[in-house]
Amino acid sequence: MDIRDGYTFQMFWEDLDNGFEIYYTYMDCRYLIYKMSKNCYKNEIVDSNKKTPHQKTSMLTLKRVMELFEFMENLEYKSGF
Repeated sequence: MDIRDGYTFQMFWEDLDNGFEIYYTYMDCRYLIYKMSKNCYKNEIVDSNKKTPHQKTSMLTLKRVMELFEFMENLEYKSGF
């Protein structure tokens, strides 16, 4: 899904809040992001074709997720239920 197709951060945030796990591509790496608790999101690298300076897993705040959102590509949903 291309972010410019009308999908806003508000919609993305609500999906995370409703329990969805979301896969996305950022800087040629595939990530999984999901909500852990209020203002706490877990970000995991699930596929990387090369060495990367990014952590394999990290905890993010909503502010950081907001900053990353505009650079996320190829969004895919996985139900956390």
